[in-house]
Amino acid sequence: MSATIELSGVSKRYGEHLALHPADLTFEPGKTTALIGPSGCGKSTLLRLIAALVTPSGGGVTFDGQPVTPQSARALRGRMGYVIQDGGLFPHLTAAGNIALMARQTRRPEPEIRARLAELCELTRFPPAGLDRYPAELSGGQRQRVGLMRALMLRPDVLLLDEPLGALDPMVRASLQTDLKEIFRQLDQTVILVTHDMGEAGYLADRIVLMNEGRIVQAGTLADLRERPAAPYVAEFLRAQRSLVAL
Repeated sequence: MSATIELSGVSKRYGEHLALHPADLTFEPGKTTALIGPSGCGKSTLLRLIAALVTPSGGGVTFDGQPVTPQSARALRGRMGYVIQDGGLFPHLTAAGNIALMARQTRRPEPEIRARLAELCELTRFPPAGLDRYPAELSGGQRQRVGLMRALMLRPDVLLLDEPLGALDPMVRASLQTDLKEIFRQLDQTVILVTHDMGEAGYLADRIVLMNEGRIVQAGTLADLRERPAAPYVAEFLRAQRSLVAL
């Protein structure tokens, strides 16, 4: 199951700083969209607005036609999986404890939890023997897989990933990119990915949204950005991306 997310004139201000200028954007069900741009461009702010972690200063967000408000946020978050850099795992819980945290808080039956853990280990190629280890005993790539499994545990309609592979070395990152692409294909979910890496965005996403200084500069496929740049900044950003040599 997947969901449609729509932003209508959404903006976010922190004091005098306008972190996100009014933006209109639709995320189609079952598609992967990459939000990309330099640090401070507004991409993570946009993701947090979708996740209802912050409230818009203007405009609105809808989730399958339902307005995202402080009142609806809790219920809607239950339909979203959220992955952050390095997994954001609790160090005092085992991998299994981290993955099953929300399932246990919502009182899911233990047999159901164990069955879901087995499914997720197979999906993410995580060794079942690692479920009893603590985050400090896992590699960076394994921690990211645990973070992904935790986000997928309750079968969300939307998967949000904020720089999930940014802290990994290139070999591990490439391996996880390959696995993520296959996972996205199997799940057929609405996925929104924040990244600095245009190569990663082009490899994983159906659509790329390039941002700069709190504004959406261009949205389209990698081919659109390469062949029909909407502004000089688009061509400049692409030229600066060494990872595109491989694409």
